[in-house]
Amino acid sequence: MSSGAIRQAVILAGGKGTRLGSITQNIPKPMLPIAGRPFLDYLLEMIERHGYEDIILLGGYLGHVLEAAYDGRRIGGAIVRVLLEKAPLGTAGALTLAHEKLDPRFLMMNGDAFFDINLRALEQASRQSGATATLALRSVDNAARYGRVIESQGRIVAFMEKDPSRPGPGVINGGIYVLKREILDLVHEPPCSLEQDVFPALAERGEIRGKEFDGYFLDIGLPETLEQGRRELPEARLRPAAIFERDTLVDLPGANSPETFQWTKGAVEAIRALNDRGYYVLVTTRGSGAARELNAAMQERLAFEGAHIDRFYSEPDSAADPAIDAAKRKSVSNPFLGAINEWPIVAERSFFIGARGDNIEAARSIGFSTHVFDDGDLARLVEANSRGPLG
Repeated sequence: MSSGAIRQAVILAGGKGTRLGSITQNIPKPMLPIAGRPFLDYLLEMIERHGYEDIILLGGYLGHVLEAAYDGRRIGGAIVRVLLEKAPLGTAGALTLAHEKLDPRFLMMNGDAFFDINLRALEQASRQSGATATLALRSVDNAARYGRVIESQGRIVAFMEKDPSRPGPGVINGGIYVLKREILDLVHEPPCSLEQDVFPALAERGEIRGKEFDGYFLDIGLPETLEQGRRELPEARLRPAAIFERDTLVDLPGANSPETFQWTKGAVEAIRALNDRGYYVLVTTRGSGAARELNAAMQERLAFEGAHIDRFYSEPDSAADPAIDAAKRKSVSNPFLGAINEWPIVAERSFFIGARGDNIEAARSIGFSTHVFDDGDLARLVEANSRGPLG
């Protein structure tokens, strides 16, 4: 992506996990297994499918284990780098490890919490407010364990410490942020904490905002919540999908160029609504270098609207290559089978929108409902088929 949309995400993965006891003796807390996968893999998957390309893991405790597993690893379209602290620096101090590598604005999240939100919507809120820090917030039934966030009209005015003697509902920090690089100016002699040192200072200056989300939230910091995650997190990935033929989303006047495309009516609104409802949003395209450039341009523009496409699936173009007949194309590349194999899709709650008969037939064969879109308002068609959270 260009310098407009955020391309970088940073994960704090250096905590020791002392409240988890001996289970973190030989493995970093973010790598504890959940349904046969490291917990960290769930975070990386979420970040990558939102379109972030550069992921930095800030490690500390058992950092060599983290580095061996992830440094240089490719996750979909993203590359992972691992930076290690030599001594505990705190959640803010750890950022100094990446000082020379940080983009002007970046996404950041805690490596021991999963908060299922539309990350690009948080980015959009940050861009609109211009705040130094924008936090994803969550209402919970009992905020005593986490500490409360006090806000007024989107502005965070104070942070209340954890207080088990005062149980009850409240708004908490969900552990996902959009930050400006100049936040490093507030990082003092380590150890320095984002939550206890930097964010309160920003609140006093009026430079911190919050946006509330209601997605699934899990913090694996306690033995009982780790077990909760092992029960719940795999199911949290199960969700419906919306698959579009790319031609239903964009018009291409003249040359097939990233500079000339226009959205069809309601396309951006439809994608944003699906993102907010937790759908996997997937697009089938005809494969070529020019097509990939157009895909990237679509993602760039969508990011400014708080939206994203989880994955593009390329099909061989039999018209461009007569050697690829219909039967061979079907056996070589079926985007619907690819989607089902890659994502835990609930097919009976999923749908396909397109115009080509072969794709409509293929979508029906795997249990998707199908809809033909030739003209009109795409957002209305999507709204009629995706009401309510997660369909």
